Amino acid sequence: MTAPLANPLNTTDPLVLYGEAFASRLLLGTSRYPSPQVLENAVKQSNPGMITVSLRRQGSSTAEAHSGFWDLLKKMAVPVLPNTAGCHSPKEVIATAQMAREVFDTSWIKLELIGDDYTLQPDTLRLVATAEILIKDGFKVLPYCTEDLILCQRLVDIGCQAVMPWAAPIGTGQGPLNPYALKLLRDRLKVPLLVDAGLGLPSHACSVMEWGFDGVLLNTAVALADDPVAMANAFSMAVDAGRTAYLSGAMKAQQSAQASTPLVGTPFWHQS
Repeated sequence: MTAPLANPLNTTDPLVLYGEAFASRLLLGTSRYPSPQVLENAVKQSNPGMITVSLRRQGSSTAEAHSGFWDLLKKMAVPVLPNTAGCHSPKEVIATAQMAREVFDTSWIKLELIGDDYTLQPDTLRLVATAEILIKDGFKVLPYCTEDLILCQRLVDIGCQAVMPWAAPIGTGQGPLNPYALKLLRDRLKVPLLVDAGLGLPSHACSVMEWGFDGVLLNTAVALADDPVAMANAFSMAVDAGRTAYLSGAMKAQQSAQASTPLVGTPFWHQS
């Protein structure tokens, strides 16, 4: 079910994951929207590089809604990233990933292995081993994880060519709670890094992109906005602005004021 790109590929600075280029550095979730039409309009407005889909959650809906959702995915013609949302054990993750590969005809998988139902924090103790099993089974794994450097490094060591640390717990919209750890990840890891979960404002997305992150994945911040379509567009522009700022090279912060206008040529009485 892998679809062609809906928007023109940015050939000068594309998002590249596992050797495949995507048209946008914004990835968008598909749940909790007021209606399918609002979801479709938000996708059209933001032109995401991929849209995420939960097989477990969609599979629990009625047959009519299930069929309508698949039709909508085909209509939007955006690459699909299945996820293993709702899985609490490696066995559940692996079974869900294999089913998703059959349903969507794709080897892409967003790995979610939940360890705590309250915070939806990933099970960091079993995440690496589960990712390794999926990689050996031919999956292109994008693991949802915390901002822990050692965990992320281990994921890279076993073959993950990209990592998706959270900014804050899923759905909280609090923005980056640990900027130091996220910036350290960007400094130490040489694979693509995409912030997944916890962003609530376009300014949050812009900030992490300014730090050098390669992309962001959003759902709740867009789906639960008063105007999801306009918010999707705002996040899309924020991601682009943050990436451009990062590539432009920001000035270094100064401890004291620095004159922006030179004194050469000004009257002597203005120089005293």
